Amino acid sequence: MVSVSTTNNDDSAVHEKIAPEPQAIQRGGPIGNFFYRLFTEKYMGAFGFIIFIILLFVGIFAQYIAPEGYNTIHPIDRLQAPSANYWLGTDQLGRDVFSRIVHGAQFSIIIAFSVSAISIVISVALGVTSGYFGGRFDMWSQRSVDAWMSFPDLIILIVVISVLGPGMWQVIFVLSLLYGIAGSRIVRGAVVSVKENVYITASQSIGTSTFRILTRHILPNVMAPIIVLFTTRLAAVIIAESGLSFLGLGVPPPEPSWGGMLSLDGRSYMFLAPWLAIVPGPAITIVVYGINMFGDAMRDLLDPRLRGGGGRYSGK
Repeated sequence: MVSVSTTNNDDSAVHEKIAPEPQAIQRGGPIGNFFYRLFTEKYMGAFGFIIFIILLFVGIFAQYIAPEGYNTIHPIDRLQAPSANYWLGTDQLGRDVFSRIVHGAQFSIIIAFSVSAISIVISVALGVTSGYFGGRFDMWSQRSVDAWMSFPDLIILIVVISVLGPGMWQVIFVLSLLYGIAGSRIVRGAVVSVKENVYITASQSIGTSTFRILTRHILPNVMAPIIVLFTTRLAAVIIAESGLSFLGLGVPPPEPSWGGMLSLDGRSYMFLAPWLAIVPGPAITIVVYGINMFGDAMRDLLDPRLRGGGGRYSGK
C-alpha cells in the first residue's frame, strides 16, 4: 500500500510538472493571442489600434459617412459656425468641413499605405541584399545611400514635385523613393546582426541556396523591425503629405488634404472662422500618435527575442 501511494504521488507530481501553465496557452491561435496580449498588456497600443481601425473605417466608407461630397458648395452658408446642420462648420465657399475631413482621411489612407508598401519593398530589397552579401556591393550601395541621405528631405521633395507637378501619384512616387532608400539602412543593420548567427553558417555549410536562406532564415528574423518601419512610415507619410499640401506641393485643390485645409482655408480665415484651422490639426495629431503607439506595441509583441517567460505567451 505504501508503494502504491508513493507511485501515485510520483505520477501526479510528474503530471503537474509537464502540465502547461495557464498563461502559456494560446487563446484563439496566434492572431487571437496577439490581440489578447495587445488589450491586456499594451493599453496605449490598444488605444492606437482603435484609432487606426477608425481611420481605416472612415477612409474606406467615406462616401457613406460624409453627409455630402467634399466639393459641394453652399454659397449662402459660407463660414457658418459648427451647428446641428454642419457639425464642424463650413469654409469660405460654403463646403461642409466635416465632409472634407472625412474625405481627407480617405486620401491620407491611399497615400500612406501606397508609400509605406512601396518604400518597404525598396528598403527590404536594398537592405537584405546589401547586408547579406556584403563586400564591394555593400560598400558601394551604402555609399550611394549616404549620398542620397546627405540631401535634405524637404529640398528633394520640393525639387522633384516642382518638376513633376503637384498631384497624388507624384507625391506617392517621391515619398516612396525617399523613405525606401533611407529605410534600407535600418533593414541592413538587422540583417547584418542576424547573418552572424550559427544557424546561418550551418545552412551555408550544407549547401542551402541563397534564396532559401534569405526567405526562410533572414527575413523571418528581421520582420519585427520591418513591421515597425512600416507602421512608423504610415505616420511619417501622413505628416510629410500634410506638409507638402501645406506648401501647395501636395494634393491640389479641390481634393481635400488635411495639410491643404490648414494652409489655404485655415491661415486665410483663422480669425474669422477659427474652426477652419483648429479641426485639421487635431485630426493629424491624433492619427499620427495612434499609429505610432500601435506600431510600438506591435514591435514589443512580435519581436522573437521577447518570446517565452514574460515575453511571447505571458498573460501578465
